[in-house]
Amino acid sequence: MANIKSQIKRNRQNEKRRVANKGVRSELRTRTKGAVAAAESGAENAADAARVAMKRIDKAATKGVIHKNAASRRKSRLAKRLAAAASAD
Repeated sequence: MANIKSQIKRNRQNEKRRVANKGVRSELRTRTKGAVAAAESGAENAADAARVAMKRIDKAATKGVIHKNAASRRKSRLAKRLAAAASAD
């Protein structure tokens, strides 16, 4: 445990941010899985699910939860999987 007052405060701030970011990351994974599952099953809401997943990825990058290059990479991989699922139908 830190003895310095400013470090104690910094630890509290870091813990708050960690918990908030954990929720955002969890939602990213959930939305991505949902979009891929919808595309593979051929559901009519696949386009909406993909749009929401991309939006969440962009928002996480904007807020600094994930790096902008990581967001770009995730979106690219998601788009590739959606295209593959669409062409397989």
